[in-house]
Amino acid sequence: MSGHSKWHSIRHKKAVVDAKRGAMFTRLIKEIAVAARMGGSDIDGNPRLRTAVTAARDANMPKENIERAIKKGAGELEGVSYEDFTLEGYGQAGVAILVEGTTDNKNRTIPEIRAIFNKGGGSLGAQGCVAWMFTKRGVILIPTQGQSEETVMEAALEAGAEDLENEGEYYRILTEPNQMEDVRAAIETKGIKVESSSLRNIPSTTVKVEGEDAPKLLRLLEALEEHDDVTSVSANEEIDDAVLEQYAQ
Repeated sequence: MSGHSKWHSIRHKKAVVDAKRGAMFTRLIKEIAVAARMGGSDIDGNPRLRTAVTAARDANMPKENIERAIKKGAGELEGVSYEDFTLEGYGQAGVAILVEGTTDNKNRTIPEIRAIFNKGGGSLGAQGCVAWMFTKRGVILIPTQGQSEETVMEAALEAGAEDLENEGEYYRILTEPNQMEDVRAAIETKGIKVESSSLRNIPSTTVKVEGEDAPKLLRLLEALEEHDDVTSVSANEEIDDAVLEQYAQ
């Protein structure tokens, strides 16, 4: 699929380097709770919950935290009630930005995210203004070190994956959303190490961002990503690798 946004790769690197485990756990707990509220506490029968729990395990979240989040979302414990939200807008050079998250108070969260857009030189748009540019896909990241591309590709395609890209440090595998966990499980049975798997919005086209606009856009995307209620930020930017690497340092 065209339109690969490398912001996801940089975000993954920065998450590892920064090790902001507290914020990461908060977001994962929210997603687990929402998934359990919407589809029940049975992990095997609730694909969204299964994906959220897998992400939590990838982040080394303690088992008791995961179980408590499931019980809270399913109504077995008293706690805050969360709901999903999706916001759309634009960044530098007209880059489309799709923000997804969960919140216990939309009246607080939406103005805060609007302020981040404004401060960062972007703008929040109307519902539907950019969502059509993105397609939801499962994304599986596999470290390239010690694992040949041919072996990984063969295992991925046999498991039903759509595509594989070599990003240097990681192989990036795309799947249908509802097949991501099955593809991951099939790959792991081959003895291949998986770094993470998550659902992401993949852009159909990209916008080249150059000059001063590039770091400004990256700062805007990072500010949105760091909001406590945001679970994912997607953009259709295309930025030179040298700029991305310098920003990630």
